[in-house]
Amino acid sequence: MDVPAEAFGLTWPAPLPPYQQQGIARLLAEPGVLLADEMGLGKTIQAIAALRLLLVDGAGGAALVVVPASLVLQWRRHLREWAPELVLATCVGPREERRRRWRAPAQVFLVGYDTLRADAALPAPFGPLRRTWRVVVADEAQRIKNAGTDLAATVKALRRERAWALTGTPLENCPDDAVSILDFVAPGLSPRGALLSGIRRGLAQVQLRRRRAAVLPELPAKTAFTLAPDLTPAQRAAYDVAERDGLVWLRALGARVRIVHVLELILRLKQICNVCPETGASAKAEDLRRRLASVAAGGEKALVFTQFVAAPFGAEWLAETLAPLRPVLLTGRMSPAARDRAIAAFAADPQRAVLVASLRAGGVGLNLTAASVVFHFDRWWNPAAETQAEDRAHRIGQTRPVQVFAYLTPESIEQRIATILAGKRILFDDLIDGVATAGLRRLDLPTLLTAVGA
Repeated sequence: MDVPAEAFGLTWPAPLPPYQQQGIARLLAEPGVLLADEMGLGKTIQAIAALRLLLVDGAGGAALVVVPASLVLQWRRHLREWAPELVLATCVGPREERRRRWRAPAQVFLVGYDTLRADAALPAPFGPLRRTWRVVVADEAQRIKNAGTDLAATVKALRRERAWALTGTPLENCPDDAVSILDFVAPGLSPRGALLSGIRRGLAQVQLRRRRAAVLPELPAKTAFTLAPDLTPAQRAAYDVAERDGLVWLRALGARVRIVHVLELILRLKQICNVCPETGASAKAEDLRRRLASVAAGGEKALVFTQFVAAPFGAEWLAETLAPLRPVLLTGRMSPAARDRAIAAFAADPQRAVLVASLRAGGVGLNLTAASVVFHFDRWWNPAAETQAEDRAHRIGQTRPVQVFAYLTPESIEQRIATILAGKRILFDDLIDGVATAGLRRLDLPTLLTAVGA
């Protein structure tokens, strides 16, 4: 089904490939759609094109687009490029400035998730919960995967004629993730109790998911590798002490042990796998420095992802450690404008060959195709988030094969986490991509205790 753009006399900044036209048509045809295309297929452009076609008639009513704060400026640029005739209000800044923008005679209101939650109680007729929206778009909709949070409740409380959820990872940890997103897209459709058969039926009704291999056969290959440098002697000594003391502590807790206690030990062990807290020794950093120098010498660019932000274990420490390579740093502690400048510098400056990013800041909604090599310095619990991060480079516009390297320290917590991640990938494939399997796992206390060997 093609998009009837000609009927409106519209032109587009770039051609819309057939699969995007089909996605736009699906968004316009149904009141609730979960657009779950794999990363890099242009979900943002499809949604903006559909908004343009929906609102260009000037029939009244407005759209609300809710996005992670780090993507507000990017969405604003795309809206101005792909839907220039739509009047846009970007609800950012101090509270009084936001109140003024909520009152603007706009057709599209753009807001970050946390700002929406803060502004939810604004009075009628301009408060986001006090009007009926022609459509509410939830980008990176995994942000509302936890149904019990205030954020998820706020988004679902928005009165709307249509609901579009955009995410390449509608399931990150467990089936409840998909249930919560279904509650937004089609209230009443999702099953209670998260029965897998009911979730599949619900997704089958509202989900549109395309794989890049199917719609972009010309996309260069992506190849994954595991790197397994042994811990330095200082790291191994610190690791063994932390593991031994941590297990003694967990066993002493007995029946009082909770998930938070196990996660505290796991976090400590993962940090030591990155760097010895006492000496600063890091087998991974030594290996990474050598590999990045080779990447830069070959005229390529690389992304380095870590789940941690601050020194002495995370992205800020890594950027300092790699200082001779002049890396670009990207974290959630930076302002949106600073993040935009960092991304632009990485894309445009041939002398800036390395981008070091925290997984949450650099793993969503960005186009980083200047890079063709990706390193996961440590492993996040969520394999879908890792894939989403590396596909910042492996997406439309990439012309070179992409190599992905993941560090996995031998005889450590990282090996046991890898086993859990493999089970979670099976769960995602089962529910989202429809591959039948019985090997379903989730993060519960027994699974975590097994991870630490308790």
